[in-house]
Amino acid sequence: MSEHHPISDLMTETMSKIKEMVDVNTIIGNPIVAADGTTVIPVSKVSFGFGAGGSEFASKHAASGSPLAFGGGSGAGVTVSPVCFLVIGKDGSANILGINAQASDTMDRLVEMIPGAINKVSNFVSGFKGKTEDAAEVAETLSGDE
Repeated sequence: MSEHHPISDLMTETMSKIKEMVDVNTIIGNPIVAADGTTVIPVSKVSFGFGAGGSEFASKHAASGSPLAFGGGSGAGVTVSPVCFLVIGKDGSANILGINAQASDTMDRLVEMIPGAINKVSNFVSGFKGKTEDAAEVAETLSGDE
């Protein structure tokens, strides 16, 4: 049978506390429904760090053959940062409302640019389709094929 070690207790306790603090509802928040039927869902970024360490040493006052003394510690840190809000209209349309926090690296900047790029492409395609339909109507009117 394996021997139980105090560092195991430190790590287990620290990880259980992290699990209590961070769950799915921390990242994707509970939906908030406005009076007009619009639903707002908060989205956050969660970062955490964890460290544990320990040492065993012989006590100068212990008799020979006695167990070694143990000293150790562990710690964790959690950061929750709001990223955006997912806004779902009563008609089913969805928009991302970003929070203007300064991006810390290139990847964060790229992620921040995605909603704007999607909106621009969508508007371009809608505008192109509208112009094509308008041109077809004009051509029909000119040819007299109404």
